[in-house]
Amino acid sequence: MRSSLKKILILGGSSDIGINLVNSLDEKKYKIYLQYRKNKPKLKKKIFFLKRDFSKLSVKNSNKLLKNLKNFDIIVNLVGYIDNKTFLTTDYKNIIKSLNANFISQLLIYQNSIDYMKKNKFGRIINCSSIGIKFGGGFNTFNYSLSKYCSEFIPNEIRNLPKFNIFYNNLRLGVVNTKIHKKIKNKNLKERITKIPIKRFANIDEIITLIKYFIITNTYIASETINFTGGE
Repeated sequence: MRSSLKKILILGGSSDIGINLVNSLDEKKYKIYLQYRKNKPKLKKKIFFLKRDFSKLSVKNSNKLLKNLKNFDIIVNLVGYIDNKTFLTTDYKNIIKSLNANFISQLLIYQNSIDYMKKNKFGRIINCSSIGIKFGGGFNTFNYSLSKYCSEFIPNEIRNLPKFNIFYNNLRLGVVNTKIHKKIKNKNLKERITKIPIKRFANIDEIITLIKYFIITNTYIASETINFTGGE
């Protein structure tokens, strides 16, 4: 017999946004699965942890790497693999690693839950992208922005899913006040903020509110790319 709790998968759950999202979820409503790449977050809630490094995805290990990442009611993608490569310094290996980490792995995970969602006549997929793709990426985030650009592609088959009460949406996020920016070399945050019309970064609570709207409240927006960028 199927549990009354909805199964929710948070990809990139060790991020600042991921941790805060998990802490805001009601354990009486959700069975929470959290994927992380390196550092297992310390959380007091009952969580099912899944350690996976999607950058290592290959034909040989795909079944093993994606094992148990299927049959979810809700999927939130917060993965943000950054390698600090520019357009002129990247190479084939690094491009493929970023595509695997930020695009291909999620595509396969989404596929593996669609039939389950159809059967239960409910599904929510929230794919978080980046404002960086609008500007060709930052100086050291070419591969990251390229892979996030790919992740925004919405196949025709996705557009037919709302009739099953399955809503897939991209959230293109602007600069958020999180620790991920410390991973990017030579990033001048003071200069970056001047380019945002609202003159500040988004805060984590704003992003959590947005994501939870698409998890809980949304019953009509489907197959869209929503900009949450402070006017950029």
